[in-house]
Amino acid sequence: MNTQDTKQVGRHSFWQVPEGSRQLCYVDWGIALLFVLVTLGYVVGVVRLSAPPAEDAAILMRYAVHLAEGHGIVWNIGERPVDGATDFLFMLMVAGLVTVGLPAELAARSLSFVAHVANVLLVYFAFRSLWGAPWWGAVVPSFYLAVATGAAYISMCFGTPVFALCASVAWFLILRAILWGHTPANTLAFGAFALVTGLVRPEGVILTFLMLLAVLFLKGWREALPLVIAWAVFVIGIGGLYFLWRWHYFGYPLPNPFYKKGGGMLHFDGLRHSYVVLGAFGMPFLLLYAGGLLFQEMRRFLVGLLIPPFGFATAFVLIANEMNIAGRYQYPALPLLLMGVAPAAWALYRWLQPQPRRELFRTVGIYVLFASLFLLLVYSRTVLYRSWFHPDGRAEVAKKLAQFRSKGYWMAVSEAGLLPFYSGWNAIDTWGLNDPWIAHHGGITQEYLERYRPHLIMFHAYFSPVVPTNPERRASRDPRVIQWDWMLDTLMQYAEQRGYILAAVYGETPYDTHYYYVRPDFPDAEAIVKLIRSTRYIWYRTGMPCANYALLELKTPSKEP
Repeated sequence: MNTQDTKQVGRHSFWQVPEGSRQLCYVDWGIALLFVLVTLGYVVGVVRLSAPPAEDAAILMRYAVHLAEGHGIVWNIGERPVDGATDFLFMLMVAGLVTVGLPAELAARSLSFVAHVANVLLVYFAFRSLWGAPWWGAVVPSFYLAVATGAAYISMCFGTPVFALCASVAWFLILRAILWGHTPANTLAFGAFALVTGLVRPEGVILTFLMLLAVLFLKGWREALPLVIAWAVFVIGIGGLYFLWRWHYFGYPLPNPFYKKGGGMLHFDGLRHSYVVLGAFGMPFLLLYAGGLLFQEMRRFLVGLLIPPFGFATAFVLIANEMNIAGRYQYPALPLLLMGVAPAAWALYRWLQPQPRRELFRTVGIYVLFASLFLLLVYSRTVLYRSWFHPDGRAEVAKKLAQFRSKGYWMAVSEAGLLPFYSGWNAIDTWGLNDPWIAHHGGITQEYLERYRPHLIMFHAYFSPVVPTNPERRASRDPRVIQWDWMLDTLMQYAEQRGYILAAVYGETPYDTHYYYVRPDFPDAEAIVKLIRSTRYIWYRTGMPCANYALLELKTPSKEP
């Protein structure tokens, strides 16, 4: 297949670009203002400020609050620093806003909202200034990004939009170098944003390196060398100094969750899920890429543009898929896909456009534009969007426990987000994401628990006093399932052998529950048991009220160690 009526764009002759089309005008700024209002309206309609943050987001905010209070990047005040907040630079940003008086939730949501709006505008201006696309062509991908899952991350207090924006700026600079040549300012800016992207999330180093591979694939060593040098100076040079500092500060070279989630093995289930998420995110535009690949003259170019998003999705074979809520791990690849789809879309447009009847085609195109926006909105709401914004019983219990925060009590919890954050108690993360000893010793032990003698033990189980563990789960060979069930056995045996009070076993069903044990031999034990039992406990996945299966006088399940 061949496109018709092509003219050179930068150094690539893929489609016709009208004179002056790269220059922005008042229409663009009007559309930009409209996008700000549309994005704001959509986010306000979707975000639930009353909903608690997600578990991982609450973990990061606990670190940010401790840092803002002058205790350092610590999980428990007075202990050694722990790198459990892998969004390092975002955590620093949240801590900065907390220092000036903002609540941690508002600080996280504000940063993510501003980044989300900026990314929507960046996609629009990338289409206009890099590719010379008409305004109606730039509106479609920008609108899709505005109504995709960004609002979900804002509601759950994730820093995902901030990471995505930094990666998008780096990719914008790479595309500008590919299409219009190098400038010193552009090259240095890419190096700086590559460093910033890696500081926001560690996998940002992988993503920006993949951008360099795209340049090497498309332009060769000679053209790519300035960008490679800039990346090396900033990421390896300056980033290497940061790496040595963090190794000294935290005591380990990598973030603590990596030792638990990575485990030195390949996670093919995470890889499959990563591809599924990327396919769901990009489906409407991946179809355009597929169509563009039919044109021989641009096939290599489009393959090069797909290296960063697909390479980034592939990198998640290195870690487990835990807490990948709303595909937040793969989300930064979406704006990269959107910014690179212009040549494929334009080639298809030129091929389909009937030459003798252009005016009619333009009229029909207006209707197609609005139909496309509507269909993208429907697609995002039905395929990408779910309602994660429920009340959460864990947050309600934690807020009640906060009245005891000054007494130095300890909790041992498998759910290490909302309970430690809102209660302010000292906490043992029994899964190990925020505990270096557990992460490096294979799991929690009774001897380790005995060091702290926690006043409260809480864990997420898949059984209850009504039903035993599902036999299929016990027969599973998945190492993550085996490790989790081993942790549950350790916690339950420790609590029951020492006479802990079973305050509650909350669950919407008896097969998926939250256990609460309270140590009986301290002054506030009885009050805390009553407090937990009096909570109107809402299940976080469905928003439905839970039963307390601990109060049902039925036989306790027989459990095999």
